[in-house]
Amino acid sequence: MSIKSSAEEVFKIESQAILALSDNLTNDFEKAVLDILACHGKLIISGMGKSGIIGKKIAATMASTGTPSFFLHPAEAYHGDLGMIEPKDMVLLISNSGETDEVLKLIPFLKSQKNRIIAMSGDFNSTLARNSTYHLNINVEKEACPLQLAPTSSTTATLVMGDALAVALMKQRDFQDTDFAQFHPGGSLGRRLLTKVEDVMKKDNLPIVSIDTPIQTILSVISKSRLGLVVAMQSDNIKGIITDGDIRRAMQESQDTFFSLKALDLMSKNPKMVNRQEKLTVAQTLMTQSKVNSLLVVENSKLVGVIQIYDLGL
Repeated sequence: MSIKSSAEEVFKIESQAILALSDNLTNDFEKAVLDILACHGKLIISGMGKSGIIGKKIAATMASTGTPSFFLHPAEAYHGDLGMIEPKDMVLLISNSGETDEVLKLIPFLKSQKNRIIAMSGDFNSTLARNSTYHLNINVEKEACPLQLAPTSSTTATLVMGDALAVALMKQRDFQDTDFAQFHPGGSLGRRLLTKVEDVMKKDNLPIVSIDTPIQTILSVISKSRLGLVVAMQSDNIKGIITDGDIRRAMQESQDTFFSLKALDLMSKNPKMVNRQEKLTVAQTLMTQSKVNSLLVVENSKLVGVIQIYDLGL
């Protein structure tokens, strides 16, 4: 078998395992989602080995999408960290076999504290499944590993089931992009969703000319501004915008009369504008839809700044 064929076989096996999860779903999935929504505590996730690694990812996804959650290593829990689990918390235990000793050892404590248990296992008759409040079946027909030893399809199925839980919870909470950004303020996404236009706009020494300003002056102003544009005004009213592109087109189309042109002859009327209080995402959308790289920033229809695509931090 070629290397490429080997990869394709893995894709096929694991994709089939994911599709088969739909047939494994029972009413326990919906009940688990509703119980998590009603929970006043955290969703604590625990698993050993590869299941634990997947559990960490599920916990991270939950925590960033509106469900307070953290991962607890089962061995560490059994040696003192059980104190992290409060009676109001729910616990998601992951074990493909449903017989992982370190995971099963947590059950007596959880039952004594009356924690609701969500089990993820590939055997609905396993010890873990029988001792859980809800069971999510992650059974797979076979692993992608040719030796049927290394967790491959099973860990993928576990991850996808965890994602399904997280997404269902997001939809039930009506979790929005602005909510997501609050948990990701350091990234570019958080910056665009939380930062306002006024926070990044250029507001000093704006390139402003009157509508009767001659082309020679316009060229000087646009060069000094380094924004690639000037704003044509009449009194305090915005009348148009002139970009580098407008000037180049005028040079080609009006060679004989170019140096007699004024701002009124060059400007594009009704330039795209955005309010200074809008989020960067609004400015980004407007630029994309209008196919422009710059927007005039206004407040009460008065020019207060300029924002360009380079300011969005894309």
